Amino acid sequence: MKNLGRRDFLRKTALSGAAVAVSPLLNSCAETENQRPASGGQYMGGFAAPKIENIRMAFIGVGARGGYHMEFAGLLPGTEIVAISDLYEDNVRKWSAKANEIGGGQRHKDVALYYGDEHKWKTMLDEVKPDVVFIATNWKNHAPMAIEAMEKGAHAFVEVPIAVTLEEMWDIVDTSERTQKHCMMMENVNYSRDELMFLNMCRQGAIGELLHAEAAYIHELRWQMEEQERGTGSWRTLHYANRNGNLYPTHGLGPVAQYMNIGRTDDTFNTLVSYSTPSLGRKKYSEKNYAADHKWNQLDFKGGDLNTSIIKTNLGRTIMVQWDETSPRPYSRHNLIQGTKGILAGFPTRAAFDGGFDGITENHHRWVQGEHLAALYEKYDHPLYKRLNETAKGSGHGGMDGIMVYRIIECLQKGLPLDQNVYEGCLWSAVSPLSETSVANGGMPQVFPDFTRGNWETTTPLDIVG
Repeated sequence: MKNLGRRDFLRKTALSGAAVAVSPLLNSCAETENQRPASGGQYMGGFAAPKIENIRMAFIGVGARGGYHMEFAGLLPGTEIVAISDLYEDNVRKWSAKANEIGGGQRHKDVALYYGDEHKWKTMLDEVKPDVVFIATNWKNHAPMAIEAMEKGAHAFVEVPIAVTLEEMWDIVDTSERTQKHCMMMENVNYSRDELMFLNMCRQGAIGELLHAEAAYIHELRWQMEEQERGTGSWRTLHYANRNGNLYPTHGLGPVAQYMNIGRTDDTFNTLVSYSTPSLGRKKYSEKNYAADHKWNQLDFKGGDLNTSIIKTNLGRTIMVQWDETSPRPYSRHNLIQGTKGILAGFPTRAAFDGGFDGITENHHRWVQGEHLAALYEKYDHPLYKRLNETAKGSGHGGMDGIMVYRIIECLQKGLPLDQNVYEGCLWSAVSPLSETSVANGGMPQVFPDFTRGNWETTTPLDIVG
């Protein structure tokens, strides 16, 4: 038994050594596959489009979030809802009535309606020629719709993730550069109060040099499996069944990437390793809640219930990214950023500082939390939140959706660069396909594409706008 154990140890050691020996070759191959020749267009890192005083807006997908984006955007000055497209007529009719209502019967009175066919949105783009298109459809349609919108002369604003595959992300980047049209992934969590405050604190150096971040999307969504013919569950369930990785990374990752100034002058993502737990929860849920012959019980769920990925940046900083939409546990985005002088964390919101904070704490061994957070907000609330909080009240997700849409419209009307550029949307979304490849290869490191082709080093940091 001792000899067998020794032989087994030597065999594994030899294999490990071989893996180390070939890993540079694997990384080299991955890096080659992850690059593309220049698009021939203009770099979009700090791109500011010509001002649009009256923005003609079209909306594709109004079954859920798209309609609420339309409602808030339609209330803003200098906007006009010109077209709505959805597969289902009742969705289109519902939100066209709402458009007429918020326009007082005048401002949004001639909304063109498209429904009943999977390709009606293309007809809409040809006939209406909007300035901007908001896309809130299933994930596989995000890239084709955004690319077509830009080709037809519109700026594209896409729900998360921006695309599903690396090839689609490169196609989006190339089209944006060539057409000189924005393509922004609408990562709304970047506009939440705490995330905005943490960004402001990081920019002010409140926690020193940044070392490590943790980002998660923990949201039990098994109930969506009831949406069997229409709705998110009707198509998202198939992703859970057929893909194994982090399928939804950007809600947690977007904010911490902005804290670290990723893809803008300072640093960018380098490599990723990823592991998934066994896939148990969805299968058990299906067996408990549906008949044996139900379509959900015919699926072979491959996606692990929880995925953990680790990103290493060019500067050697680390980011842990977790995703779990299956396990029975409270909601959390686990928003955390560690610096040399302190730490900021979310869910629950708290902070600790080397030397304490304003007489509330004496050192880093105690959190500033609970009732004492008022002092933290008073000192560090982001000026954008202070300006737009009242305006955005009543919009989705506690107002963050409204602040996001307001900023989109404001930047277009004033001819300003957007808060999130096309490369960031692709870089954050790239975690999904890279994590799938890493999981499938036993945690093998994956190299991030540089969608900027080296231009990130010249991209100015995101301003703390007021």
